Amino acid sequence: MSVKAKKYLGQHFLKDELIAQQIADSLTGKGYEKVLEIGPGMGVLTKYLLKKKFTTHVIEIDIESVEYLKAHYLNLTNRIISKNFLKINLAEYFGDKQVAIIGNFPYNISTQIVFKTLENRHQIPEFSGMFQKEVAKRIAEKEGSKVYGILSVLTQAFYNVEYLFTVPPNVFNPPPKVDSGVIRLTRKENFILPVNEKLFYRVVKTAFQQRRKTLRNSLKIMNLSDSLREGSIFAKRPEQLSVQEFINLTSKIEKDAV
Repeated sequence: MSVKAKKYLGQHFLKDELIAQQIADSLTGKGYEKVLEIGPGMGVLTKYLLKKKFTTHVIEIDIESVEYLKAHYLNLTNRIISKNFLKINLAEYFGDKQVAIIGNFPYNISTQIVFKTLENRHQIPEFSGMFQKEVAKRIAEKEGSKVYGILSVLTQAFYNVEYLFTVPPNVFNPPPKVDSGVIRLTRKENFILPVNEKLFYRVVKTAFQQRRKTLRNSLKIMNLSDSLREGSIFAKRPEQLSVQEFINLTSKIEKDAV
């Protein structure tokens, strides 16, 4: 018995054991005792996670995959969550315990998985996973690059991001049309923003929605004072700003509104 990959779920099953082991080994195990694997499929990554010291749980929306896992990984049976990761409340399953996230993520929801992780960052100290290479690079990219954007800034505000390695299409069944990339996020020690979080998100998103414009033009919609908009930072385009500069900019905008 094997599970057929379903296009509507964005499934591409990894079939290379060495790469599965490398992904499992990318978790350090520091600061947590529980791990949640998203979309385990037939468990090629799961079996290497089960050899680790931490306790592995899996979450899988595909009923066929769940049945396969129950039949082939008997010691995992009580730790299979048959739900959609994007819709669960982590605390319901893990209480206040710290839990790392890992997976070969479906391309169609990979960005949403990152945003869900950011929302739950108080509980997720480490995150390791496989994305479409283009998305992985975008998350890890620094300022000054054309692919640096909303996802880069928001992720790097709370996590240190490392691009670990590239994975070719031929190690999947069915093979995707693009390369994949594995990244690791390690939560920063001080992961609480010193500014209003909603405002920070709004500033970053508004700036990048018109990324070719200077901040003076792209942030016009925020009704900032003329004196603030005369600042030198407003002559820059969003991709020129580091994460810290976005935090500083948000702080200035906060004070401007008082």
